[in-house]
Amino acid sequence: MSRTKVVPIPVMGRHNINAYLLLGRRPVIVDAGTPGSGRRILDQITAHGVDPDDVALIVITHGHIDHFGSAAELHRLTGAPVAGHVADLGPYRSGRAREPYLPTGPMGRLMARNRKLHVRAEPVDPAVVIRGETDLEDFGLAARIMPTPGHTAGSVSVLTDDGDLVAGDLIAGSFMGLIPGRPANPPFHDDPWQNLASLHEMLALNPISLHVGHGTPLDPGRVRRWAEKERGRLARLDAAERLPTRGE
Repeated sequence: MSRTKVVPIPVMGRHNINAYLLLGRRPVIVDAGTPGSGRRILDQITAHGVDPDDVALIVITHGHIDHFGSAAELHRLTGAPVAGHVADLGPYRSGRAREPYLPTGPMGRLMARNRKLHVRAEPVDPAVVIRGETDLEDFGLAARIMPTPGHTAGSVSVLTDDGDLVAGDLIAGSFMGLIPGRPANPPFHDDPWQNLASLHEMLALNPISLHVGHGTPLDPGRVRRWAEKERGRLARLDAAERLPTRGE
């Protein structure tokens, strides 16, 4: 079987917000950007030679508005079913992310004031409800959906059989991708410790590259070194009782 090609689809800026096109026997879209970006995503996938009617699946990595904002629109434009994890069905079906956002640092505290993060997206009801590791062979892709909770309860990543990890907001590029190749937290995590555990689980699978929602691809070795430093940072915040997490 030929290699699955991972194609970034910029939604905002060059790398600030990314969706992805995965090209196997059939094309699969991962993430749907902000509200109103469905046509932009569609235009880019057609520019890569993909007939929208051939799209097999739209995978949403988690219930934040910059990732599921145009899922309903893309579903209408392609006819492809939407896949999302059961733990984030509330945001998908309501069109609203869980609030308040829990910042991971100064950038998150600044971004939490952005009105665009608090608008309502068009609701979407995923036809494919993810509850655990899910093989995508039936959708024409040599890949698996992997639950990676922590950023949100229903966060998922997509791991191709070739070792490319499409990681959503499991990790990000520094300053929303403005500094290429440097790992960082995204602006928000619901549960930083759980997210770090999910990151370590994915790194243990030896991916060859991490394709993130904000930024350019990240080198796994560099991410491992960052993760060890992050463990120490979280421990210090925990000891000082300064680490917010979302209660159930």
